[in-house]
Amino acid sequence: MNKVWFIVATALVMAACGKQTEGKTKTEEKERVETVSVMTLEPRTIERTLDISANLQGYETVNIAPSLTGRIEHIYAEVGDRKQKGDMLVRMDQTQYNTSKITMGNLEIQMQRMNALIESGAVSRQSYDQTKLSYDQTKENLAFLEQNTYVKAPISGVISAKNYEDGELYAGQPIVVLTQIDKLKALIAVPETYFPLIKAGMKLSLTSEIYPEEVFSATVEVVYPTIDASSHTFQCKIVIPNGKNLLRPGMYVTTTIGLGQAETIVAPYQAVEKLVGANDRYVFIVENGCAKRVSVELGQRFDQDIEVIAPEIKAGVQLVTTGQHKLVDGVKVNVVK
Repeated sequence: MNKVWFIVATALVMAACGKQTEGKTKTEEKERVETVSVMTLEPRTIERTLDISANLQGYETVNIAPSLTGRIEHIYAEVGDRKQKGDMLVRMDQTQYNTSKITMGNLEIQMQRMNALIESGAVSRQSYDQTKLSYDQTKENLAFLEQNTYVKAPISGVISAKNYEDGELYAGQPIVVLTQIDKLKALIAVPETYFPLIKAGMKLSLTSEIYPEEVFSATVEVVYPTIDASSHTFQCKIVIPNGKNLLRPGMYVTTTIGLGQAETIVAPYQAVEKLVGANDRYVFIVENGCAKRVSVELGQRFDQDIEVIAPEIKAGVQLVTTGQHKLVDGVKVNVVK
């Protein structure tokens, strides 16, 4: 029995000590004062720009795939060859074309005769119409066969792929791929916030790590009219002149869009803290002699400074720039210059 009372008494004493220690810790926290340096925030006029990464594409890419299956007689191209619009690319088996050409020759002679006979009334209108129908159908078929037997380049560009060799049977896969590279395009995903600011015809600049000293010009050609609900972005199609052929489809580039001047708050990047285990950013400001933690969004970077955005971040506010690593929300601060 005495042993039981001893255990109970010990527990009561430890609980009392715990409460005293806890109370002492809270008191110490309230009395804690941290020394910090601050700066008074002021509005700053900046040149607003938006940087977006993208992959380049040929402005046009054409799969050379005739509408007729059959044997490939000859391919007039190798990968890397430059072709002008109208250049011969592929000659398919000519049997159907030659047969249709002979039939067309005979129908041309018949039509000449029919034209003479219809004028003299020696032939009925029905016979004339039937011959004329055959003539027109054969003429149209011959044009189709010619286009798909002697396949020409529909655009100027470079042969970027070749899938067959002479004599092979063409069966659906493009024979060659022709890509335009003297003019390129890219699709960029722009945050929805900027939708009212982006217009077709806007100029922008483009840079590539491959050519660090070069700045290329580009133009917004199409602004897509809808917003992606999952990413909250909208697409823009930009076009890039590439007369020197320095850029190539597939290259990774950074586009920079100038959005004009704006007034904002800029702070030293070192004043911004990051929440451990997350990407949330925050700063400390001084309010009534105490530190106040404020969650912020980061905007444009300017060397050692960065745009900070939050309702509490405005002109006249004192921002902690040194000593913020030791602060917690509500702690008293001693501001030194």
